[in-house]
Amino acid sequence: MATLVKITQDGRRLEVVGLAILLDGELEAFDLIEVKLHPNRRAIVQVLPEATHMAGRVALTREEAATVEAAFKEAELEILASPTAINERFRIAAMWKAREQGIE
Repeated sequence: MATLVKITQDGRRLEVVGLAILLDGELEAFDLIEVKLHPNRRAIVQVLPEATHMAGRVALTREEAATVEAAFKEAELEILASPTAINERFRIAAMWKAREQGIE
């Protein structure tokens, strides 16, 4: 299920699908970067003063970034609730327990 974040000025859709941010259906990023931590922060603020985050090459406002983060949280909850993910967590826990006991 895709969550629409915004439509860019040139008409492309920025969406969150699972744990990925897609721009017009192509992978753009897996996470957000705060503008204040971005190496090109001065240029970003000149072009879009209200930008608080970057999703790859796309600047986002605080509200758009909140939409992305909410979609990520929802996707994480779905993933964690899946039987496959539950089995994988048990498998990893058993492997670590065996290593602690010297069994490899």
